[in-house]
Amino acid sequence: MKKTTALVSLFAASAIATGAMAKVPDAQVSRLGADLTPVGAEKAGSGDIPAWTGGLPAVPSSVSYTPGDKLPNPFAGDSAKFTITGANMAQYDQYLTDGYRALLSTYPSYKMDVYPTRRSCAFPDNVYAATRSNASVGTLVGGGNGVGKAIMGFPFPIPNNALEIIWNHTLRFRSFKLTRQFTAAAVTRSGDYTLQTVQDEAILQWSDPSKAAAEDLGNISIYYIANTVAPARSAGNVILVHETLDRSIDPRKAWSYSPGTRRVRRAPNIAYDNPGTNSDGLSTSDSFDGYNGAPDRYNWTVLGKETKIIAFNNYDAEATPYDSFIAPLHVNQDAVRYEMARTWQIEATLKAGNRHVYGRRVKTINEDNWSISASDMYDARGELWRVQELHQLQRYQIPLCGTAAEIVYDLQAGRYLALAMTNEEPQINYFADELDANRYTPASIRQLGVR
Repeated sequence: MKKTTALVSLFAASAIATGAMAKVPDAQVSRLGADLTPVGAEKAGSGDIPAWTGGLPAVPSSVSYTPGDKLPNPFAGDSAKFTITGANMAQYDQYLTDGYRALLSTYPSYKMDVYPTRRSCAFPDNVYAATRSNASVGTLVGGGNGVGKAIMGFPFPIPNNALEIIWNHTLRFRSFKLTRQFTAAAVTRSGDYTLQTVQDEAILQWSDPSKAAAEDLGNISIYYIANTVAPARSAGNVILVHETLDRSIDPRKAWSYSPGTRRVRRAPNIAYDNPGTNSDGLSTSDSFDGYNGAPDRYNWTVLGKETKIIAFNNYDAEATPYDSFIAPLHVNQDAVRYEMARTWQIEATLKAGNRHVYGRRVKTINEDNWSISASDMYDARGELWRVQELHQLQRYQIPLCGTAAEIVYDLQAGRYLALAMTNEEPQINYFADELDANRYTPASIRQLGVR
């Protein structure tokens, strides 16, 4: 039986590596919930990776949690198994991405405390059911620039190629309607920064429980608004995005409102390699969340499935005050928890005739939630330029396995950008039922932006 499972896994890996496009056979679909988790990860443990036994689908009895408060760390009693520094990094080389090797080599104060692996990821039962259905019907459309037939959950839990994997990341479950307040900080080499505070909200139509298939969404997967509220010089700048599902039919639509001009304008620059909002030029629009937007400028390839060290179960990092979390050269590494994880390694190389500041990108994707946990970005010369780290943790009160802070290190500038921090902000509202799609109009953001 083990030999048969190994052969099936080998066959699937070969299909992915060659970019084969084929409907997932029923025999493969039946593996979901059997030897695979309901979202397609390997259940069994191996080496430093324990077996997945259901994750944390509810508030664990070991913590005392009050709704609205920060999530207590359910693994607070864990001790680090070992610490990686520039001096001993060669000992752990096979588990490190190029980005982590570069950070350890560049900054003597950079370290990685590696803890026992806790496979805490879990999702609602309806997401599991939708994911199982998606395995049989989900399909790439528009030359890989869109998804059809599937809905909610993960469109390709047993993927055939790298494009399906990046779509798993893009469309992963993050609730249906949510509101959030977060901060961003572009940090100088000396550690100086100004916090940018943003209130954002989203309707993730892909996760609308009333929809039966992608074709019911009117080609809009996400309605999104981000309103900068501080500091005073930036307050009132608002962006609106209608994220399309099949970009070959219609590209992303975006608008921006500036209090200086008091005008709403179309914003086609909120895409691809244009500078990201509130990023001080340290990141691109399509780098937020590890990767977002159309995948059409790159050729996508699966490099393999490997055990890597990722930032995971970062409850303590999210609870650390900003003045302790943000430090010169890099964030306070005492607050960041790392674990061994099985990950998909996929590569994006720029297509001939296309333009982007990143000629190559390598994504590390956690198999338990299909979310990008690290990204290495290379310039046109092939030199490693920027390293992105996404802190992940299980939101057990929902439940969903999501991300917290995003850190982008610019190795050439010696600076970094800390994004999506909620360390001192209210808890994210994942049940913002008051949101309505009729709100997401240019007229609405004009009203929001009035100081």
